[in-house]
Amino acid sequence: MEEEVIDLREYLSIIKKKWFIMAILCAVCVAASAVYSFFIAKPVYQAETTLIVKTEKTEGTNTVTSDQIKTTQQLAVTYGEIIKSRKVLDDVIKNLDLDESYGQLSGKISVSTVSDTQIIKVSVQDTNKSNAAKIANEIPKVFAKEAIRIADANGVEVIDKAQTPVNPVSPNKKMNILIAGVLGVMIGLFIIFIIEFLNTKIKTPQDIEKELGLPLLGVIPEEL
Repeated sequence: MEEEVIDLREYLSIIKKKWFIMAILCAVCVAASAVYSFFIAKPVYQAETTLIVKTEKTEGTNTVTSDQIKTTQQLAVTYGEIIKSRKVLDDVIKNLDLDESYGQLSGKISVSTVSDTQIIKVSVQDTNKSNAAKIANEIPKVFAKEAIRIADANGVEVIDKAQTPVNPVSPNKKMNILIAGVLGVMIGLFIIFIIEFLNTKIKTPQDIEKELGLPLLGVIPEEL
């Protein structure tokens, strides 16, 4: 236990002597992250539309069976795949006169279903906040027609239309700077201990005992 305490003290002493290395690297990393986050990285905005797949009622009644609900939930998963199909997105590009390819638009869109519901969420990320909302609202219009044409099945209804986002979802400036600061400290610690490990000079009487494994008999004082 005593040896562990001594080692810990040595480590703290090493850090204390070369703390400036850690401070410099931390400052450099934070500055670089701040420059990137505030001046280089383009802000990305996200708009989201929420849809619900309609459940068809039993013919002649106003009731809905559990099997029908289950089928509709499964259909929502299928609809999620159709939303990102080439036919749907090509029509969105055409309708909005977007200057991008199917692959580029597809990469901006994420589709998810809420577990055990008929709800589908369509999220669109774009560097242009207005475009993000326009695309998110155009997709349901195109998709509703395409779903009926392909599957001849339940229609969909928009629950929440996408609104033009105000704040970007990325870059997360505070988080980027925090991570950069932690990274700078870690790199600084690594360099400090590498320098200490490569330094084989004997600096104290205790180093003689530690390196040679011999007892220290005495110390000759320096002449004044």
